[in-house]
Amino acid sequence: MGRGRQPGFHARRKARRAAMQALYQWDLSGGSASEIEAQFRAEQPMEGVDLDYFAGLLRGTLAEVAALDEAIARHVDRPLAQVDPVERAILRLAAYELAHRLEVPYRVVIDEAVELAKRFGAENGHRFVNGVLDRLARELRAVETAASGGAGA
Repeated sequence: MGRGRQPGFHARRKARRAAMQALYQWDLSGGSASEIEAQFRAEQPMEGVDLDYFAGLLRGTLAEVAALDEAIARHVDRPLAQVDPVERAILRLAAYELAHRLEVPYRVVIDEAVELAKRFGAENGHRFVNGVLDRLARELRAVETAASGGAGA
């Protein structure tokens, strides 16, 4: 457990990855949160995944997707429909965590999203994700970002 991380850090990282992939699947195919969750759990390896965190992220993000999209859209330079689908899934997931998982520091949310974008997104997509989330964190977590010297500092 290096660098002072809490137990379960890797299980949450895996939960974020699985939730991002499930959100991507939902974005392309539609379907309800419960259908996507059941299908994803049946078809994807979920070993080591914090299943409760995965389910909470997926259900919460899908329940709030319209509001999350509106918040994200204020910080992108093009219509959200034109954003790469993988990056859109990452942004939605991170926006949900910024808005509703206040126990997770905003820097952790941004760092985890950037890592997902590096692994799964388009070339340099991680820079786009980082910039959008930096601005979104200043909006959604103004007190926290100000106390730590600002997002991206």
